[in-house]
Amino acid sequence: MLQLIHFFLSQGFQVLFGTTAIKNDNSIDLACLGVEEIRIELNNSSFDKLLQKMNPTIVLFDRFMTEEQFGWRISEFCPETMKVLDTEDLHCLRKVRQEALQKGIKFSRDKLLISDIAKREIASIYRCDISLIISTFEMKLLEEVFKVDENLLYHLPFFFNKISEVSRKSWKTYKERFHFVSIGNFLHSPNLDATKYLKQEVWNRIRQKLPEVELHIYGAYPSQQVLGFHNPNKGIYIHGYTENANKVIENARILLAPLRFGAGIKGKLTRAMLNGTPSVTSSIGAEGMHGDLPWNGFIEDCLDDFVEKSVLLYSNQKIWEEAQLNGIHIINQLYDRDKIEVKFLDTLHQIFENLEQGRYQNFTGQMLHHHSLKSSKYMSKWIEEKNKK
Repeated sequence: MLQLIHFFLSQGFQVLFGTTAIKNDNSIDLACLGVEEIRIELNNSSFDKLLQKMNPTIVLFDRFMTEEQFGWRISEFCPETMKVLDTEDLHCLRKVRQEALQKGIKFSRDKLLISDIAKREIASIYRCDISLIISTFEMKLLEEVFKVDENLLYHLPFFFNKISEVSRKSWKTYKERFHFVSIGNFLHSPNLDATKYLKQEVWNRIRQKLPEVELHIYGAYPSQQVLGFHNPNKGIYIHGYTENANKVIENARILLAPLRFGAGIKGKLTRAMLNGTPSVTSSIGAEGMHGDLPWNGFIEDCLDDFVEKSVLLYSNQKIWEEAQLNGIHIINQLYDRDKIEVKFLDTLHQIFENLEQGRYQNFTGQMLHHHSLKSSKYMSKWIEEKNKK
């Protein structure tokens, strides 16, 4: 979302950020970027008046839940406004994978078709003029499993400046880096599960082979269980939130991300590449992130193989340096900011210029506007009236 805000600002857009969330100490100060922040309320017609005053060219929804709450208001009061859904990642995919893991069964695409979250998420995609899909895997899934028209989808991964030779030379070398690192917000269930798996299954096996090596775990909002993992005698250090994720990653020799469920592409893994830090992750961790290019380390799902490759990557300088180079190629070829931004801006212009025709061709979207948003609309109005009492 922050990358998208920067993108629109760089193209000369005036950006207003509306949210129902309450700011906290970790909130980004958008005002310093020139972004006006607006506090909005759920189920409140004050938003309608705000919309009419702003009359936005584009509305960008942060995930399908936001579109469910506010999409019908956009359609009613600003029908000419282009609606863009930022899916972040497919929530239904992450949820069904999590349920499969908890039940000890194998994940199946067929289970997505009976998921209530999938029904809501796909409906939201149809109601928008374009949906931003972060992963090539999820693009394929939407087209093959849910049969979503490719004209409603746009693949938009993270985008970064290319890693230059100057940047590369500023990185610490293999011999200047020490220990393993793991990082991720603990309110995000895949990160919490991966940390538990690291502590309970992975780390003791690595430690047996590398007895002097440490594991440093960072992430906001650690639970009491996670804080209880802190055990210097066994080389585990729980640090909680860090203000400088890049620094802790660039100082580590390896980033570990044994994700067992999830979706989208993983910021921790692109951040590792941007700091020259190889990683060991799972197939879900690396999913949709590297195309046909070799990974920035190793991709392993089997516990024994994960441990073996973590030790190998940590101990072998030649393999480590090759992995680091792979990460540079992935960033420079697949996440090049200049190429991605030019193509994205052109696509937005095309959609906006053909907005009426695009909506006319999207009959499913029209149908969902007529039926499902009517229910959302009147439920919201009922709640608003109830709140007045």
